[in-house]
Amino acid sequence: MRARPITRRGIVAGFLIAGLVCLPFADLTLAGNDPWAALSRMGMGFLSPDFGAVERIMRAIALTLAFAIAGVAGGAVAGLMMAPFYRLRPVRWLAIALRSVHELFWALILMQITGIGVTTGILAIALPYAGIFAKVLSEILDESDRRPSDWLGARVDPLSRFLWARMPLARREMATYTLYRLECGLRSSAVLGFVGLPTLGFQLDSFFRQGNYAAAGAIMAVYIALIATIRLWMRPHAVWAWLIAAGIVLVRVDAPPMGQGALWRFLTSDIVPAPLLQGDPAGLGPWLWDLVAGSILPGLAATLVVAQLALILAGLVAFCGQALIVPRVTGRLVAIPGHLFLVVLRSFPEYMLAYLFLQVFGPSMLPAILALGLHNGAIIAHLLGRQAGGLALRADAPRGLTLWGWEIVPRLFGQFVALCLYRWEIIIRESAIVGILGVATLGFYLDDAISQLRLDRAVLILLATGMVTVAIDALSRFLRSGLGAGRLRARAASERGIALAAEAPG
Repeated sequence: MRARPITRRGIVAGFLIAGLVCLPFADLTLAGNDPWAALSRMGMGFLSPDFGAVERIMRAIALTLAFAIAGVAGGAVAGLMMAPFYRLRPVRWLAIALRSVHELFWALILMQITGIGVTTGILAIALPYAGIFAKVLSEILDESDRRPSDWLGARVDPLSRFLWARMPLARREMATYTLYRLECGLRSSAVLGFVGLPTLGFQLDSFFRQGNYAAAGAIMAVYIALIATIRLWMRPHAVWAWLIAAGIVLVRVDAPPMGQGALWRFLTSDIVPAPLLQGDPAGLGPWLWDLVAGSILPGLAATLVVAQLALILAGLVAFCGQALIVPRVTGRLVAIPGHLFLVVLRSFPEYMLAYLFLQVFGPSMLPAILALGLHNGAIIAHLLGRQAGGLALRADAPRGLTLWGWEIVPRLFGQFVALCLYRWEIIIRESAIVGILGVATLGFYLDDAISQLRLDRAVLILLATGMVTVAIDALSRFLRSGLGAGRLRARAASERGIALAAEAPG
C-alpha cells in the first residue's frame, strides 16, 4: 500500500494537535503577580530612559561589541576551514556537535575551565558559530559556479583551487552572511551578561534587580540602536580596525585566574561520573537512572511543551503579522509602525525577552512561551512580509484583507510552513536555555548541576540537549523533504534570518 504524501495542511494540523496535547501540561500561572502594575512601572521607566550611568553603559557596549566581533571572527575562520571538507563525515559531525549546543550552555561549561573572562566569552560564541559557518559556507561554495574550478584541471592542489577558483565567486555572499552572523553575535554577546560576563545583559540584570527601570530602558534603547545601525558602522573596509579595537578592549578586561591544571582536572575528574571516580562501577547504573529519571526526562518533557506551544504562537504571530508591513494590505500608516514593531521583537534575543516577561508574569512557562513565540514569529512575519511586498500582482488586484486572504496567503503558505519548520530547531534550543531563568526545562537542571559543582551530571544533560536539537533538526529536514521543498536558493533561512526560502512546488 502506497504511503500518503506529507502535505502542508497535514503538518500544520499535526502541530496544532500536538500543541493542544501539550496545553494541559503547561504551567501558565501568573505566580501571584499583578502584571498590569508591573507593566505600568516598566513602561514608565522605558518611556523615560535614564542615561545617568553613562560610564557603565558605554563600557558594557564596548565589551558587547568586542566579544561579538572576536567570537564571530573566530567562528568564521574555523567554519571557513571546515567548509571545503564538510562532506566528510567527521567534519560534518563535529560541526553538528558544535552548533547543537547553545552559546549560554557553552559559557556555563567553559567557566569551569577558563573562569569568567575573555576566553570564555569568545569561545562561547566562536564554538557554536564555527559549526553554523561550516554548514552555511559549504552550501554557499556548493552553489557557486564550478566551471572555473573544473577548468583548472586535476593537477592543481585543493588549496589553490579553493583560494583562486571557488572562494572569489562566493566571497560577496560569504561577506553578507558574516555581517548577518555578527548581528546574531551581538545578541549572543549581550545575553552572555546574564551568566556573569560584563556585557549589556549584565547591566540590564543589575538595573532590574535594583528596580531602576529607567536605566534599564536606556540599556534597551542603546541595544536596539546598536542592532539597527549595524550596516552603517560595520563596513568591509573597516573590519581590521574593528578587530584591532576589539582586541584592545578585551586585553584590558581583568578576570580572576582559574589556577593551574583546570582543563586537566575538568577532563579527568570533574566530568567523570561520580561512581567511577569513587571506585564503584556497580553504582553507575543507578546513578545514571537517577539522572535520567530525575533530570533529563522531566527537563526534556518541559522543553518540548514550551517549544511546541511557542511554535504555535510563532505561527499565529507570523500568519497574522506578515500583513502588517504590506502597504497594499494595511496602508502605509499601519505598515510603518508594524515594521517597527517587528524590528523591536526580532532584535531582542529570546532569552532577554523571557527575562523581561519574567519580571511581569512571574516564574512559569508563560514568559518563555511568549518570548519564544513573539521573537520567532516576528522573524517569520518579517520574511513573509518582504516576500508579499515583492509579489507580482494583477493591475486590478484588490487591496486590504481581501488581497491578503485570497492572494498573499495562498501563494506564501508553502514558505510559511517551511520557515516554521526551520525555526523549530532554534525554538528547541532556546526552550532549553530559558531554564536558567527558572523554567523547569533542560537548562534548569543543567544550571542546577553546575551550581552544585556536579559537572559529571551537567555534561550528560548537555549531551541530551544536543541530541534533542539534532533529532528535531533531522525531523524538520525529513518533513521539508516530504513536502518536496528541494534545495533552498538562499541557505537556511532560520539560520541566516535574511534570506527567503524558495517556494515548494505544487
